[in-house]
Amino acid sequence: TVAAGARCIVVPLAGGLPEGALPEVRMHREIYRRRPDVNGVCRVSPPWILALSALGETPRPLHGPGAYFAPAPPLWPDVQLVRDDERARQVADLLGERPAVVLRGNGAVTAGTSIEEALTFASYLEDAARLEVRLLGAAASGRQPIEYTGDEAARRATHAGGLVERMWHYLCFGDPEWEPVN
Repeated sequence: TVAAGARCIVVPLAGGLPEGALPEVRMHREIYRRRPDVNGVCRVSPPWILALSALGETPRPLHGPGAYFAPAPPLWPDVQLVRDDERARQVADLLGERPAVVLRGNGAVTAGTSIEEALTFASYLEDAARLEVRLLGAAASGRQPIEYTGDEAARRATHAGGLVERMWHYLCFGDPEWEPVN
């Protein structure tokens, strides 16, 4: 975490990591190197993603937020933290053009055209995982959730109506370093 008002560590796309940079930042760097469309990356460890990944699964498109990851985000199977360049490259390759990759037992990485979009994807991914885990009991009793079709997911995964901006405002509300633009 970075204290309010503190300067962040800037990590160059080439060369070694600067002093104080977390080793997992290598994943961010590799994503930026491969994806010129990406201007924001989030590394998160939310509880529902962790739970679902412990089952070796990632969320399916069962509701609106899950549609952004259809058919499902890929799962990086290694439980070790990604702290070297080679494995960071492999994670970035697995992510490909998708908005998220789940790290088994270690959270997820989301990528967006802006930090606002990457954070929105992180929130949506956790919401999709929450729903999936909560439906496990229904599946155990023989009731199966209905997945969105590819077409349904594509049509539902919209950014219309200021969706990303509204989520950013919602997620940042009350943050002392954030001031909404009127």
